[in-house]
Amino acid sequence: MTEFRDTLFGDMPLAMWAAGGKGEPWARFKLAATRLSTSDRAEAVAALQAVIARADLESRHYLEAWMGLRDAGVAPPHDLAKRVLGVVLDVPMPNGVDTLAAYADGHARYLNFSGASIVWDAPDARLDPQVKALLRAGQALANAIGPWEGARPPLNEGRARISLLTPSGLHFGDGPFEAFMQDPNAAPVLQAGTELMRALIGLQP
Repeated sequence: MTEFRDTLFGDMPLAMWAAGGKGEPWARFKLAATRLSTSDRAEAVAALQAVIARADLESRHYLEAWMGLRDAGVAPPHDLAKRVLGVVLDVPMPNGVDTLAAYADGHARYLNFSGASIVWDAPDARLDPQVKALLRAGQALANAIGPWEGARPPLNEGRARISLLTPSGLHFGDGPFEAFMQDPNAAPVLQAGTELMRALIGLQP
């Protein structure tokens, strides 16, 4: 369950992410990871910028590439820095945590506290309205807060978290679910997430 959740944020080590597939862009990530390990910054940056330049990739590829570029000292341009490419919601349940993720490419993931999961890779547009609504709400929240400095922190037991994934890094809020529902910026994110989760579950046979 933890391993599945860790794939949602676009912040895995580049070599580990590169091991997830063959061909492109996986080969570019592998090259970047190898070059960074040997301090060949220029070639690593070129490989990651080649990923960014493609227009047909999953949002998580772009997030991974931007993470690597930031680590190499390359910041995203101002007009892209806070663009929300993904939203991850963690909501505490009596016996664990429910996690929902949605991305600008239309993909979505739902991980139930029981360990059951739903993977939506946007084979059609049925969930586009719900995904876009969640991304819009997440963007409004990201515009109001700054990026997190450092590694993504572990979840705090009994607290909800809203994670906003951008080229400039993770933006997040952490607190009691009830407090989020009273917050004018956080509440729309959770409400849109609830609608997406219901739609995902409703598509299951």
